Amino acid sequence: MKRKLVIVGASYAGLQIAASAREAGYDGDILLIGDEPDAPYQRPPLSKGFLTGGFGQERLPLRSQAYYDEMQIQWMPSTRAVRIDRERKELELHGGARIAYDHLALTTGARVRGLDCEGASHNAVHYLRDLRDAKRLVEHAQTARRAVVVGGGYIGLEAAASLRQKGLSVTVVESEPRVLARVASPSISAFMQRLHASRGVSFALGRKVVALHDMAGEVAVELDDGARLLCDLVVVGIGVVPNTELAAGCGLEVAGGIIVDAYARTSDASIVAAGDCAAFVPYWAPAGSAACRIESVQNANDMARTAAASVVGRVEPYRAVPWFWSDQYDQKLQMAGVSTGFSDFAVRGSVEEGKFSLFYFRDDTLVAVDSINRPQDHMLARKLLASGARLGIKEFNDPALDLKVFANRDVSVARDASS
Repeated sequence: MKRKLVIVGASYAGLQIAASAREAGYDGDILLIGDEPDAPYQRPPLSKGFLTGGFGQERLPLRSQAYYDEMQIQWMPSTRAVRIDRERKELELHGGARIAYDHLALTTGARVRGLDCEGASHNAVHYLRDLRDAKRLVEHAQTARRAVVVGGGYIGLEAAASLRQKGLSVTVVESEPRVLARVASPSISAFMQRLHASRGVSFALGRKVVALHDMAGEVAVELDDGARLLCDLVVVGIGVVPNTELAAGCGLEVAGGIIVDAYARTSDASIVAAGDCAAFVPYWAPAGSAACRIESVQNANDMARTAAASVVGRVEPYRAVPWFWSDQYDQKLQMAGVSTGFSDFAVRGSVEEGKFSLFYFRDDTLVAVDSINRPQDHMLARKLLASGARLGIKEFNDPALDLKVFANRDVSVARDASS
């Protein structure tokens, strides 16, 4: 009887597990279950090109139907899993049907964190997590004139840029004293805020939304200082909540995410997890660190490859360097590594010209690089971080240092040492 790999969650991580398992020689049935009607698609464009109209829906799918047929991946749309029976190794679906599995992969992702205040259910309020959300927002934006974006993170700023490019007046409300406060250094925050301000975006920083009031076709967004922002469109981007209910319901270890080890294995040897729903202790984290989640396409894909390796019986620890990107207006922000807790930094390029990189150091060790419109620096940074480059801030500040030569040399040294 054929083995069966059942994957719950049809997005980046789910599709990558299916593809990688098949490419690694998995000869059993592969079933990919998704609760959306659309096949796995790109999500980053939803807050950028799709919203502005420059990225059509026909370009969103990650793979063609021919690919699923060729790889013998069975995709089940509009299907919701409701319970895992670990003893019987069965997955129960919302209609009552049960599917047996030999290996189960949980790539259930995350859902948007909702606005919790009076008037939060007003029909002018939008979230931006899936294609249905994006289509509704695009339609409303056609007739809107003024928008309030709640949340100054990546999604909020990308939505603000896209709406501004469509001609709307935009105000960003952020509870922290600066934008991108949870994910970027003060220098990057300041640059991105200046960029948006130069394009006409207004900011209400250090402020919280306490109520939304219907104003006969418009909405008054009330802040905690009593100010009211009148608009006809509200976009909320205040983070996400991992979808862990299915895992918790069957007794898997859950703590801020579905807990997995370095091989993407859960507390059940036959179940793996990857992507936004999975929490793990990264290889680069200090000893004793708690498990964390990394919300990025890179993490979803790379962790999924590790999960697929576990499914086919290979031992391949997850050691990918985290990297991210954000396109806002005509500017590209690219990040490699995690700068949290950095003790010093150095600048390469010109901040004034909007083409620069910040190299972050902790205990004289390179830990992250943020690049604005310098893609070559970003690629070099990923090489340096992946190789564990022995590059301190003193060496970096040496005017004779050729970063490209150093990166290529250090990668070669690391490769020789591991062979």
